[in-house]
Amino acid sequence: QVQLVESGGGLVQPGGSLRLSCVASGSIFGINSMGWYRRAPGKERELVAALPSGGSANYADSVKGRFTISRDNAKNTVYLQMNSLRPEDTAVYYCNVLLYGWNYWGEGILVTVSS
Repeated sequence: QVQLVESGGGLVQPGGSLRLSCVASGSIFGINSMGWYRRAPGKERELVAALPSGGSANYADSVKGRFTISRDNAKNTVYLQMNSLRPEDTAVYYCNVLLYGWNYWGEGILVTVSS
């Protein structure tokens, strides 16, 4: 089993920044990819950013140039640095780990961008 614990969400004004963190624990040897998804009110869950092990990051077009995903393998942690936040970035953000073809999810953390 894999456990994912997210932190760093909250309320921020438009143009502000937040950094999300997700710590993975459990049977995590051989992780294929770590990433972030989000579900905005009334919308489907969508990929925000993903970072395959040994590969390059990929981003949703809507966040390119504003968000940066990174990993600290020693800490089994994936980060999402979010800059220039917009109201449309308001969503519940979910940490995701792909391990041997199985997707694991965090419980989600709310990010609200509002003045």
